[in-house]
Amino acid sequence: MSTEPHSPVPSARSREDGQEVPGLSGLTRDWLSAIGEDPEREGLERTPHRVAKAWSYLTSGYEQTLQSVVGEGVFASEGSEMVIVKDIEFYSMCEHHMLPFYGRAHVAYIPEGRILGLSKFARIVDLYSRRLQVQERITTQIADAVQDLLAPQGVAVLMEGVHLCMAMRGVQKQNSSTTTSAMRGLFRSDARTRAEFMSAVQGTLRGR
Repeated sequence: MSTEPHSPVPSARSREDGQEVPGLSGLTRDWLSAIGEDPEREGLERTPHRVAKAWSYLTSGYEQTLQSVVGEGVFASEGSEMVIVKDIEFYSMCEHHMLPFYGRAHVAYIPEGRILGLSKFARIVDLYSRRLQVQERITTQIADAVQDLLAPQGVAVLMEGVHLCMAMRGVQKQNSSTTTSAMRGLFRSDARTRAEFMSAVQGTLRGR
């Protein structure tokens, strides 16, 4: 199953620290004028350039692939016990309003001859988070990525996020959070396996 809903945005640049998204400075200047600000006033003069640099980082996932972030992080292993990586922070931008949402991801899998270096789980979460996104899609992409990499007995992903498009505008519910999950293999078919995972992460969920 593919982990990419669409092809990465093509670009000749490298989104390294300090690199600007081409053209975004001018667009930001126009945006400032459109909302009634003066882009020439002190305090805003450098804002278009700062925004262009920030968005280069916030959308760097478009220029990465699963293979590039994992590298040689897959190893042979005889173990078959559940592995859980909890509390992976994520930050993303809502594709509907281009406002941030953020939270924590919990990823589990049951190996079948291969394991993944623990730091690679955070890199996979960042790969899909650093794009214009919805939480439901990120959750599925992470689960499919681990499934494709390792072909394990099962994969589980649980994500809990706070969406500023809901807290800052619209219904303005600051204390709400959204939980999404994706289960593959034994986590979907075996209720006991799924319950073991949920029990392990339950205490870390927001407000619990």
